[in-house]
Amino acid sequence: MFWQMVKGALIRQKNRFALIALTVALGVSLATAMLNVMFDVGDKVNQELKAYGANITVTPKNSALLKEVYGVDESEHREFLNESDLGKIKTIFWTNNIVAFAPALEGNLTLADGSQLPAVGTWFNHEMNLPTGETFSTGEIEMKSWWKVDGAFPVDGQNEALAGSKLAAEKNLKIGDVIAYKNFDGTTSELKISGIVTGGGAEDEQILTDLAVMQKVLNAAGKIGSIEVSAITTPENDLARKAAANPDMLSQQEREIWYCTAYVSAIAYQIEEVIGNSSARPVRQIAESEGKILEKTQLLMLLITILSLLSTALGVSNLVSANIMERSRELGLLKAIGATNFGVIFLVLTEIFAAGCAGGVVGYFVSLVLAQIIGTTVFGAAIASNAAVIPIVTALMVIVLLVGSLPAIRMLLSLQPAEVLHGR
Repeated sequence: MFWQMVKGALIRQKNRFALIALTVALGVSLATAMLNVMFDVGDKVNQELKAYGANITVTPKNSALLKEVYGVDESEHREFLNESDLGKIKTIFWTNNIVAFAPALEGNLTLADGSQLPAVGTWFNHEMNLPTGETFSTGEIEMKSWWKVDGAFPVDGQNEALAGSKLAAEKNLKIGDVIAYKNFDGTTSELKISGIVTGGGAEDEQILTDLAVMQKVLNAAGKIGSIEVSAITTPENDLARKAAANPDMLSQQEREIWYCTAYVSAIAYQIEEVIGNSSARPVRQIAESEGKILEKTQLLMLLITILSLLSTALGVSNLVSANIMERSRELGLLKAIGATNFGVIFLVLTEIFAAGCAGGVVGYFVSLVLAQIIGTTVFGAAIASNAAVIPIVTALMVIVLLVGSLPAIRMLLSLQPAEVLHGR
């Protein structure tokens, strides 16, 4: 009899319950989409930020100590890293989080007239064989997506170069020009300007060329001066900051958690372990910005979720209250023939939850589409569906329906059979 009454009410009031289902569907779809995005937004934000430069800088340990502790200029005591160690960066625990890296070797090009131009040797688009047997493409093209290049990037191994925009204006360098310079052994070589680069940094005042060119100029075969590493990291917390200050201060448990979490300090520490005589330092401004941007993005998603659920609760409340007012005589009659307040409330809540569940199922599938639209529009990538969202949204939907039904429950408790049956 109970379920027949529920079925009869849903059929008779189908328009009203359809609106309740639609309201719940809209709220659930937005809330579920926002939660899926919130849980997956960390990697997406980090990937977006990786396009704006390296977050770890690796330099020779001795030169870093001399500069930090004693204030000795690196040019007075030049130290190098080994180019052959570069592939080891992709062998650390967090190898899949290493997006790209590029070596750098700074020096001066001595021209035929004796003048000098500041220059940096690096990789532009270099394919390297890793110790694991895999190949990995990396270089400045991957690292510096914000660079504006008029012309083309140099091709590695072709004696080509980029001229910084400020240096090009000062020296009247143009695309296609050829620069003659002296190598360490006194021989003369040439560089062809393939493009003019504008990056807003030191590169605007430098010549950027292939790493092998600068190694020959400086008589530093197989050597590099520093490495810029771009890695996907987890926002830092108190544990990460404690480890960054001194990893030896961590307990064994803390050390295991820190080492096995993709904190920028943990990745830098692991790079130091595989690159001999190196000092890997996070670029703090970028690392801290990543955490703050991610926290604010997740907070925004959470606020949108809360507001959507509040709107759903208000909509359900109005619709249920109107439904109770229309059915006051029916419900009053149930009370008159012996139904308890609990029985009537349970009947009404069953009807509401039946409509809410139908709306919730529809809303969940709509949310999967909505999440992908947000992901492709904002981040240019798909959003993963997180199974943990389902129980969370289910619990939130139950709370929303209960909160939205509170005014109707109060009306039911105050409903007097004699009054409603007599039309009052």
